[in-house]
Amino acid sequence: MQEITKIIHSLPVDPLTGSISTPIYQTATFVQEAPGEHKGFDYARSNNPTRQVLEDLIARLEHGQRGLAFASGLAAIDCVLKLLSAGDEIVAVDDIYGGSFRLFTHVYEKFGIKITYTDTTDAQNVLKALTPRTKLVWLESPTNPTLKISDIEAIARYSHAAGALLVVDNTFCSPAIQTPLTLGADIVIHSATKYLAGHSDVIAGLLAVKDRELGDRLKFIQNASGGILGPWDSWLTIRGIETLPLRIEAHSRNALAVAQALQAHEAVAEVYYPGLPSHKNHDVAARQQRHFGGVVSFKLKEDSIEAARAFATATGLFKLAESLGGVKSLVCHPATMTHKSIPAEKRHASGVSDSLIRLSCGIEGTQDLVQDVLQALTVCQETISTPC
Repeated sequence: MQEITKIIHSLPVDPLTGSISTPIYQTATFVQEAPGEHKGFDYARSNNPTRQVLEDLIARLEHGQRGLAFASGLAAIDCVLKLLSAGDEIVAVDDIYGGSFRLFTHVYEKFGIKITYTDTTDAQNVLKALTPRTKLVWLESPTNPTLKISDIEAIARYSHAAGALLVVDNTFCSPAIQTPLTLGADIVIHSATKYLAGHSDVIAGLLAVKDRELGDRLKFIQNASGGILGPWDSWLTIRGIETLPLRIEAHSRNALAVAQALQAHEAVAEVYYPGLPSHKNHDVAARQQRHFGGVVSFKLKEDSIEAARAFATATGLFKLAESLGGVKSLVCHPATMTHKSIPAEKRHASGVSDSLIRLSCGIEGTQDLVQDVLQALTVCQETISTPC
């Protein structure tokens, strides 16, 4: 059965009314038949029928035992971190999302959690970084924003041998491209704001967990901490997921064409896209992904914030904004936007240079997007007066 068929028909028909669309249960509480006797729902922070459909859906799509929905991707990340105790350690990908870095560094390090960052594109680096105190290995594959690819299966083996859980942020792929739990990961994280919801109209986070007991522990933390996703945003995310495979095909097709055009341009120093044979771990991506995704990053030859600003303000179809994964194309300058909370020295060491541009290719016409990028590069060259 094709992926689109499985997704559409994994959503249940409402048993009460026969509604083919998941109902929005906009309620704070549920009437009980007697004290402690109810229909599986007692208070909407603990559970909600609309949210339950979404949580069950992400568990099925990621081949997990339990799914959990949160008010944002960072709320989902925070829930996972609450598994830890003072003295525990995390081995994390060096090219990490700025929000994760901020949460790790400015919130959890003061509670005695140590984070070691390493280049996870070589699984041996992870092996060397593991210690008896390592409880979590934290991957993004592809990473944000330089699209580094890590061998999830190999890193899972090393993590488990050391007694650590493997967490994979699968936001850039979605389960339409990659299912890390089937490759050995224990927990998958999504900023569902991005490809899953897909329309830039909701903030949401999701977890999918391989092991039932671990899922129950995270469910307890979700309920105790209260960072849950509301019914309306749950419904929006469900609606978005119904068209996910169709959108992912268009995103990936457009991104490959844009990446190829950038690679051939004289103003571009380097292109980061796992679909290009020149990408360091192209073979790994081809093995563990079904598509190469909709995000392309590149570095200008004129490696300056001024050059990046000239390009980012010259695009027409690519709108200058944070976020990614929506049907409309977006352009972002990580050094001054998504990754500005990361110190410049660390940012540069992980590959996030001053001129790095991140493109989220939407589902517009392929040639329209290519032409928009090419004309913005021309404007950039003219503005800087030397090759960008």
